[in-house]
Amino acid sequence: MRIALFEPEIAGNVGAVLRLGACMGAAVDLIEPMGFEWEDRRVRRTAMDYIDHVSVTRHPSFDVFKNALGSARLVLFTTKSRQSAYEFSFLPDDVLLFGKESAGVPPSVAEACNARLRIPMRPQVRSMNLATSAALALGEALRQTGSLPG
Repeated sequence: MRIALFEPEIAGNVGAVLRLGACMGAAVDLIEPMGFEWEDRRVRRTAMDYIDHVSVTRHPSFDVFKNALGSARLVLFTTKSRQSAYEFSFLPDDVLLFGKESAGVPPSVAEACNARLRIPMRPQVRSMNLATSAALALGEALRQTGSLPG
């Protein structure tokens, strides 16, 4: 199971997702360009020493990332979907994709995904924090596949 972030803009969110990946045993893919320098101290401050316990791969573009996936399914989390993540059957090698904080993903990226899911939330709010969304999605995917850490 992998988490992929499409053009993330906030260093603190990336740090939190790296920490999540370390804790749950999920690798993290970062699709560039990012809205901050990789060496930004905010990434390390949020990820703390957990950054040394997660596999991170940086990709210069979505096309390079997509070509590296092999046969793994690409599952996009988006507020524009009607299908709930809790009504979807995850596979152990799925890649969970999250868009940039300000705009999500462009239509061409959404169309390249095998599935588009949403995390149910109250209609009065627009969206969740990126790291919170990743945690909810990864937790459900790992639970379904029997892959939650001991």
